[in-house]
Amino acid sequence: MKTGNNTSLNRRILSSSASVVISLSLVLFVIGLLGLALINAQRLSNYVKENIGFTIMLKEGVNEIEIMNFQKILDAADFAKSSTFVSKEQATKDLQNDLGEDFVSFLGYSPLLASVDVKLNASYANTDSLAVIKAELNYYPVVHTIFYQENLIDKLNSNVNRLSFFLLSFCLLLFVIAFALINNTIRLSVYSKRFLIRTMRLVGATNSFIQKPFLVKGIYQGIYSSIFAIFMLIGSIQLIQSETASMLNITDLKIIGFIFILIFIFGFFLSWISTFFAVRKFIKQNESELYN
Repeated sequence: MKTGNNTSLNRRILSSSASVVISLSLVLFVIGLLGLALINAQRLSNYVKENIGFTIMLKEGVNEIEIMNFQKILDAADFAKSSTFVSKEQATKDLQNDLGEDFVSFLGYSPLLASVDVKLNASYANTDSLAVIKAELNYYPVVHTIFYQENLIDKLNSNVNRLSFFLLSFCLLLFVIAFALINNTIRLSVYSKRFLIRTMRLVGATNSFIQKPFLVKGIYQGIYSSIFAIFMLIGSIQLIQSETASMLNITDLKIIGFIFILIFIFGFFLSWISTFFAVRKFIKQNESELYN
């Protein structure tokens, strides 16, 4: 009978520890994903902004050497991420494909001009910077006109700012929920041993002596949970890597290492601090409060 009781007790202890480790692992996994999202928020914003550009229409009769020199100037400029030359013939062909008819035969000539499409660096993807860039480029003799969609740029920047604010608020909310979940899970685990804590108090054990085994166990639970969370995060990174490699920086070992260290710190800290306060609460309880 005694052996059966010990087996049952051991099972309950293991079950309690397993529930804490599983809950903490899931929370740390979510924290890791949020960490990746926050670190990559600026990269994602830059990815969107760097797809903004403008088109420089070149004057009729500009020769190839002038175009090449002008494009070199653009490529060397701080505002330009890349530039692409579109010849008059290519522009005509593209428009014919879009319209589905040969407008050159109808008009007798192609009214289109050669152009250079410029993609901006993220810091210059706003209407104020574009206005300055446009004014500077208009001085070049090869430039006929410069075209960009001002309303689209304003809306895009506004939506990116809203998205960043929403993501940050959502991350903070999830972190608070995660901390509360871990704290309650560990409290329930310690609650099941409240009578043992009371017994140790009655025989004269000091607070530090009572807390020590619980805190050591909490540290181990935090370490195990961190390891499980890291493995889940590695699996998630492998799943999304091929789809988001161009938008999210999930292959940089420094960033991945930082996230792993962050998970270990959170796992250790959250488990330890929650265990510390939970044990201290039950140490201070009197006998009548143990049954509430």
